[in-house]
Amino acid sequence: MATTSPQTETLLRALPAVQRLLDEPAVRDLQAHFGREAVLSAAREVLAEWRAAIAAGTLSLPAGHPVTEGASGVCPEIIRRVAERVTKACGGGVRKVINATGVILHTGLGRAVLPAAAIQGIANELSGYSSVEVDLETGKRGHRDQSVNDLLVTLLGCERASVVNNNAAGVMLALAAIARGKEVIVSRGQLVEIGGSFRVPDVMRESGCKLVEVGTTNRTYALDFEAAITPETGALLLVHTSNFRIIGFTEEVSVADLAAVARKHRLPLLYDIGSGALLPDLAPELKEEPVVKTALDDGADLVMFSADKILGSTQGGVAVGKKDLVEKMRRHPLYRAFRLNKLTLCALESTLRLYLDPERRLETVPTLRMLRRPLASITDEAAALATRLSRACSGLEALCVEDSSRLGSGSLPERNIPTRVVSLRHAKLGAEELGARLRAHKPPIFTRIQDGRVLIDPRTLLPGEGDEIEKAVRTMGNA
Repeated sequence: MATTSPQTETLLRALPAVQRLLDEPAVRDLQAHFGREAVLSAAREVLAEWRAAIAAGTLSLPAGHPVTEGASGVCPEIIRRVAERVTKACGGGVRKVINATGVILHTGLGRAVLPAAAIQGIANELSGYSSVEVDLETGKRGHRDQSVNDLLVTLLGCERASVVNNNAAGVMLALAAIARGKEVIVSRGQLVEIGGSFRVPDVMRESGCKLVEVGTTNRTYALDFEAAITPETGALLLVHTSNFRIIGFTEEVSVADLAAVARKHRLPLLYDIGSGALLPDLAPELKEEPVVKTALDDGADLVMFSADKILGSTQGGVAVGKKDLVEKMRRHPLYRAFRLNKLTLCALESTLRLYLDPERRLETVPTLRMLRRPLASITDEAAALATRLSRACSGLEALCVEDSSRLGSGSLPERNIPTRVVSLRHAKLGAEELGARLRAHKPPIFTRIQDGRVLIDPRTLLPGEGDEIEKAVRTMGNA
């Protein structure tokens, strides 16, 4: 029978009982934040691992760091590991972060920043019960997207509008409701895969349509669509190819030309426009993006787009166009599965109301404000922030240099928006380590790494976030 060495016995006896560990002030703080059961589980796991490591002779601690170190006799390293364990298990998920990347619609960081009016609307209208699906005049049940419909009809002059939980759902619902069991004709060059493995052919297949490809990858004409129409054709489909581009010898069918073909054969023209530039002239930078109102004016019967991209709101899939097509979507069984929750609905309504005022929307919708922000303003902020960061941390070089911002989320894939960034280089830390330390700050700071330097773009910073970046750098300098 194996015997335990005196040193091992001493270490094992020095380990605290679970209750003693839970009574530590720092661990009590963890319980107040995460709950007793979560902290208890983490404490038991850490102590079990330490017992096993001590028994195996593999316990690894910094030199001169006895298990009994600490004013109360409980090793601070044990407390640290409990905190690390419970935070990793329960402290992740959606958190506020600072976007210093210069990518306005950063998919990983939640795309569009919600307008203050949307946040306030949720706080004001959803603090108790709310009129999600009831008609206030009659007191009877109504459509939950009626207000969204009214706002979009006013803004776009369309017949009807509806909204579901994202654009992929909207496209699938439209195809299933309008053309299930029928042929849907689409250009071969638009059968793309967009982020998150969203493949147009897969969505069409799942909606019960038969895909009919026309044209070639780089050139498709209205005649190609017309030649493919049969008695089994249910719709013609246009798809905005997002961040996929073919440059050079290309030809695409315009909305107006394809609408003429659709009208001639009494077929609906569906357009997945994707990015969601609602109206013309929102920003000079958007001149290359397709516009929802323009597509409707050019003859598209149903236009579908994302609410959390250029529109600048929360996640949602919006469909606007002919009344009969939108009503088919609303009546389809999938509509209930795809419908919006009350939080999203309230945020979207609040954002759309901002669009009613042409001047106000440019300042109150953060996506439009960031996109249109003058270069001179960004230059001033970058220069001032570079000076502050240089002073905050010895060994840190911070320079204001020229660079480019991006709209992101598949919008304007070839368009670089001139900006100025703060370019950081540390005497002892590499760019990856410097970026990791900034992400470890609370709130985490996301930057870009380019040519061995960390870049901070003020275009996507919100008021006060420069102070947080300075705080993070100052803390790093003192570490």
